[in-house]
Amino acid sequence: MKLHEYQSKQIFSRFGIPVPQGIVAENATEARNAAREIGLPVVIKAQVLVGGRGKAGGVKIARTLEEAEANAEHILGLTIKGLPVRKVLVDPAVEILSEIYLGVAVDRTMRRAVLMASAAGGVDIEEVAAATPEKIVRVPIDPFVGLPDYLARDVAVSIGLPRDHWNEFIKIAKGLAAAFVANDASLAEINPLAIVSNDGGSRLLGLDGKMVIDDNALFRHPELAAMRDPDEESEAERKARNADLSFVSLDGDIGCLVNGAGLAMATLDIIQHFGGRPANFLDVAGGARAEKVAAALRIVLSDPKVKVVLFNIFGGITRCDEVARGIVQALEEVKTQVPMVARITGTNKEEGDRILASANLITANSAAEAAQKAVALARAAC
Repeated sequence: MKLHEYQSKQIFSRFGIPVPQGIVAENATEARNAAREIGLPVVIKAQVLVGGRGKAGGVKIARTLEEAEANAEHILGLTIKGLPVRKVLVDPAVEILSEIYLGVAVDRTMRRAVLMASAAGGVDIEEVAAATPEKIVRVPIDPFVGLPDYLARDVAVSIGLPRDHWNEFIKIAKGLAAAFVANDASLAEINPLAIVSNDGGSRLLGLDGKMVIDDNALFRHPELAAMRDPDEESEAERKARNADLSFVSLDGDIGCLVNGAGLAMATLDIIQHFGGRPANFLDVAGGARAEKVAAALRIVLSDPKVKVVLFNIFGGITRCDEVARGIVQALEEVKTQVPMVARITGTNKEEGDRILASANLITANSAAEAAQKAVALARAAC
């Protein structure tokens, strides 16, 4: 689950990371009032869960209250990469002297969190990693020790940070690592972490923030789960989450309903092997009952691109007759002309086949046979 900039910066602030004291606004009048309260000039920033806001016109400086109101009204009318802008963040404008990147992410090769920093801040870090990977400093974080001061200081030295900002950087790096762990994040980043002018001197300030929270840990963080932006996911994905189903929308035309994540991935592969395009990943899990299978099928059929549905069920924990009843139950509730291919095997297979035969589904004895039949039906429907 992604958090908006203002939400991420609120969390960072609680961990001792200096960030601008901005105000969130949902309309132009609120933005004008926020600018008055903060003091001019201000920066109006679109709050959407995609990158490239600045290039899309979603970040503007306002030097008057009228300009703040007009800019907010313009930004709130934007749709950036398919997502409508529903809120803006009004931040005090600052004089930026230089920018760096600082982030914590999961390194699956190392199997631990890694602190990353680069003197090339304020730009897409993916571009830096691809073009000049040597500019990114990486330090693994020991899960038992955390991030010690000396490692954070080494990072500051490696990216060429001026010595008078080392102590600030250490505090910020340790705070970011602590925020990452405490909130079960998969990513926490500040880009840019800027050196800004400050009463004749300078200081570090986190001008932008981003956090991605592990969905599997949200049961431990109801306060974070409540921050979820409904625009982040499709209606089908939202229904699947509410039904406790693992579901990801894809761009194909063969709907998939499978039990078990590994089998679901293999099903997508075998469909593509025979020239088809899967419309989704959907795992009803090992112990799914008829009601859950019915809910899954309704979600798959809600996609207008789906031309055929493929069931690939291995009945171990989930009995084949339970799955078959779920399919029939869903077909009674959702009237559709979409053809369906079913391959079920395992516990109570014979009873499952009997139930599916009564519903006139196309059956197959192997996953390969089922995939080939589904691909042929999808092509015939074109």
